[in-house]
Amino acid sequence: MLSEADFYASDRPPHPKLPEDRPRGGGPKAPLLHRGTWSVLAIVAVVMLVIAVGIVLFP
Repeated sequence: MLSEADFYASDRPPHPKLPEDRPRGGGPKAPLLHRGTWSVLAIVAVVMLVIAVGIVLFP
């Protein structure tokens, strides 16, 4: 009768440890880029304009 270790070792290569192909973490990270104040204000203004036009056209 095979033990559990023998059963799972039967299909493994002689050296089962492989180098990781996609290393996780550890490297330097690029700083996050945030949107500027003007672009946020422009988006808010466009949304408010759309709401105002909707109220005026469909009372």
